[in-house]
Amino acid sequence: MGGKELDTRAITIDDWFLRIREPDDGGPHPVVLLLHGWTGDENSMWVFASRLPAHYLLIAPRGLHESPIGGYSWYPIRDKSWPTMDDFRPAVSALIDLIDNWPVATAPAADFNNLRLAGFSQGAALAYAFTLLHPQRVRAVAGLAGFLPEGASLSVHGNPLQGMPVFVSHGTRDKLVPIGRAREAVQFLQEVGAEVTYCESDAGHKLSTDCFRGMEVFFR
Repeated sequence: MGGKELDTRAITIDDWFLRIREPDDGGPHPVVLLLHGWTGDENSMWVFASRLPAHYLLIAPRGLHESPIGGYSWYPIRDKSWPTMDDFRPAVSALIDLIDNWPVATAPAADFNNLRLAGFSQGAALAYAFTLLHPQRVRAVAGLAGFLPEGASLSVHGNPLQGMPVFVSHGTRDKLVPIGRAREAVQFLQEVGAEVTYCESDAGHKLSTDCFRGMEVFFR
């Protein structure tokens, strides 16, 4: 079963706006970092929270840049081309700083040595970039309706994700991120060593019921 319905609350740490769901026990807790898509914010990813085990500390940060059409983005969008690994590097560095400087005296007890990432759309691309740049930091990653940043193959050598569990979900009717992008990501992730679980469904830019269930099993 997925996690029970637990209360979430908003917190701020330096310039970060976060929403968290803290387990009942004292911790330190394994962490799932929830990364929203374009025009989302720290509240957008909670549709997935009920499928995540209750013993995880869930942390959903707000993107670093305001979107020109509302909400937030993980990089400053300048044109309509697909973002590159370099576009995501500042956000990855900022997230690493957040993790490394987590205020243990005032924030929930977090075990960042037991870190998992789950991202939707642009957030999935950020999750892939984070994982490829810092594979030693990540235990597992889920990319939901997402895509691989351009230039990913130039940023890695060998099999940096050897044995890492990765869940990829995508809809064949997704008009924002074509299904080919997900299939390319799956192939690449397998080539660099990841153990990929792939859920493809007859859906648009969202998770189908079957893929929700698959994500729940993956994180269990």
